[in-house]
Amino acid sequence: MLSFQTPAVNVLFASAEVSPFAKVGGLADVAGSLPVALRALGHDARIVMPAYRMVLDDPRWSTRDIARFTVEVGPGWTEEAVAYASSIEDVPVILVGSDRWFQDAVSSETVYTPGEDQYLFFARAALEATKALGWKPDVVHANDWHMAFLPLLMREGGDRTWADVGAVFTIHNLAYQGCFGPELLDQLGLPRRLFNMHQTEAWGALNFLKTGCVFSDQVNTVSPRYAHEIQTPEFGCGLDGVMRMLHGHGALHGILNGLDTGRFDPSQDPALVRNFSADDRSGKADCRAALMRELGLPEIEGCPVAGVVSRLSEQKGMDLMLHAADALAAVPIQLVVLGVGDPWLAGEFQALQERLPNHVRFVERFDLDLAQRIYAGCDLFLMPSRYEPCGLGQLIALRYGTLPVVRETGGLADTVWEGVNGFSFLPQTEDAFLGAVRRAREAFCDPVRWQAMQTTAMSGDYGWVRSAGEYEALYGRAIARRQPVLTA
Repeated sequence: MLSFQTPAVNVLFASAEVSPFAKVGGLADVAGSLPVALRALGHDARIVMPAYRMVLDDPRWSTRDIARFTVEVGPGWTEEAVAYASSIEDVPVILVGSDRWFQDAVSSETVYTPGEDQYLFFARAALEATKALGWKPDVVHANDWHMAFLPLLMREGGDRTWADVGAVFTIHNLAYQGCFGPELLDQLGLPRRLFNMHQTEAWGALNFLKTGCVFSDQVNTVSPRYAHEIQTPEFGCGLDGVMRMLHGHGALHGILNGLDTGRFDPSQDPALVRNFSADDRSGKADCRAALMRELGLPEIEGCPVAGVVSRLSEQKGMDLMLHAADALAAVPIQLVVLGVGDPWLAGEFQALQERLPNHVRFVERFDLDLAQRIYAGCDLFLMPSRYEPCGLGQLIALRYGTLPVVRETGGLADTVWEGVNGFSFLPQTEDAFLGAVRRAREAFCDPVRWQAMQTTAMSGDYGWVRSAGEYEALYGRAIARRQPVLTA
């Protein structure tokens, strides 16, 4: 059903990763669920993503060849492109590739390869694919630096087809920007005049992410707090001036991510030994016991089990957690960590498990089912991130009645409230982190208070309906900025 004030629009949602086809981080979850929510509001949302070999070869996705066309990427650079079709629920998914590009992606871990040419090709081919299919979007919604040349080509590519089409760009993590040489403009046949501090250049390099922001009609981040933070030198990653400029022009917004609440639902999650809900949480105790058996953790009276499902990086506060490990064991809490990433951090967690076998379990792999069992079976969920644009881990944990302990930053500050549905701290220090964990353990030892907090956590609204409505408004503003082109 359409919202009251918003007419139906055609939205082309462009992302390098889309769950369930290819998932590296939270971007994939957003790309696989926000278009579904937009479709439910009456909009013709379609997803475009790279045609990774692992997706084309997987019979689950039933991909089929729907268009073949020639793409002139730039002077002397012509590619024969192919568009394939699949779907997520009732959302069409267009996978665009060629015999040359995206063929080496045989798993989610191999989606992102070094270089930029594949994304230059994709930007041209994604736009051409819509023309080959006879469908024109009202808005092109590009996500993160890999998709950032879509808005540039819409405005400077010489094709008037896109003059009245709005461009929206979402920053999922400002730290990843895609910085290369200005010769990329030559490869696309674009004028070198675009390489200047007001458009594509930042700190001497051609910056994909800045380019996507500057050439889009509207820009957003994935939480209100993060939209404010990236306007400061501490979190702006060298682009805080650009972010302040966008804000001053009314073009920077913060829209909190939602969850696919059908997928992340403890009452019907197939990965769990027993399902449970906010009204009947008895199954959560069975999930806790099963997780401890699976990982070989002994039961310690009065000791909450704290889970971590994360990329292993200093951004996620993993080093802080390691430094506080002995004090955490003394609180006491038991720690379950699932993740891959920095080899040094992985080695340290492995050594920590060997040193504290009754308190620590570390699993170094990408395991979606085990992640669900950790969300369901733990009492606490730790996210001591240095910064967190939104974070989905804390939202999933809340939905599963596992109370988060988070640093008060980005989307964590927008979703977790001290003593209400979780625990938080601000200074990035061991003492502040341990203080929040100790407060959590005190609450755990007070059954009445703990159950009340779990009820609050599990009763929260973590779906996409509200945020999808905010994207509707964002698309409306983007389209409105194109109107002068129509009347000129």
